[in-house]
Amino acid sequence: MKRLQLFREHKYVWSGVLLLTLILGIAILAPYIAPCDPWAMGTPYLRPNSEHWLGTNDIGQDIFSELIYGTRISLFIGLSAAFITTVIGTTIGIISGYVGGKTDRVLMAITNLAIVIPNLPLTVVLVAYLKTGIWSIIIALCVTSWAGTARLVRAQVMQLKQQPFIKLEQTLGIRSGYIMLVHIFPNIGNIVFTRATLAVASAMLSEASLSFLGLGAVGQKSWGAILNNAFFRNGVVNHYWWWYYPPIICICLCVMAFMLLGSWDTRKKQGQTFISM
Repeated sequence: MKRLQLFREHKYVWSGVLLLTLILGIAILAPYIAPCDPWAMGTPYLRPNSEHWLGTNDIGQDIFSELIYGTRISLFIGLSAAFITTVIGTTIGIISGYVGGKTDRVLMAITNLAIVIPNLPLTVVLVAYLKTGIWSIIIALCVTSWAGTARLVRAQVMQLKQQPFIKLEQTLGIRSGYIMLVHIFPNIGNIVFTRATLAVASAMLSEASLSFLGLGAVGQKSWGAILNNAFFRNGVVNHYWWWYYPPIICICLCVMAFMLLGSWDTRKKQGQTFISM
């Protein structure tokens, strides 16, 4: 009964979990469930049929197999960029909010500068400057995406710093590093988790945009790369819907899964309490 009630209270979150589990399963099992070699060439422009479920592209590659393998690249870039971005933003936010003073002013000046610069143009410039590859995209996304997390974490830490149990530990002379790690961080876990899931969704959209512009990882199968090929190889002009609709749907479903997962709130909006250890 309690499990059923928990599911009802967080049905959107569990929907995201189930959808994300399916997507992760496809990424892990790609070599076993893809019906064809995604790089193998055959008859071009085939419509969906029993052998090629989503048809073929201009050089006869199976689009369904491309989508399955593309899940790996798109997820890897999204998860890697989100993890690094969250670590950087959380670290800067905690230090800035807890230490305060000159450290806070310097870190917030850098953060504000990072926020006012438009993300996509800067990301495009960085990817174009760096050597083309998956890690170039990840590095560019990390450089442009950490600031929002840093500001939110800083605001929460400044509020936490005024709590009696933090004041008591400071009075007792407990090291700042210990307080930040053991007492501050557990109390901002909900914000960090939410920002991390949204960062994955944002990174995947950015990767798709970069790949669509031709700045993705060359020779790699990703959803954005499939969309790029469909657009620039006359798939859209000739209305080969089976070529460009599937990657769009996959991107939307994956982004939706992470956003649903990010709607989880570990604390009630009313009567929020803090954890003291």
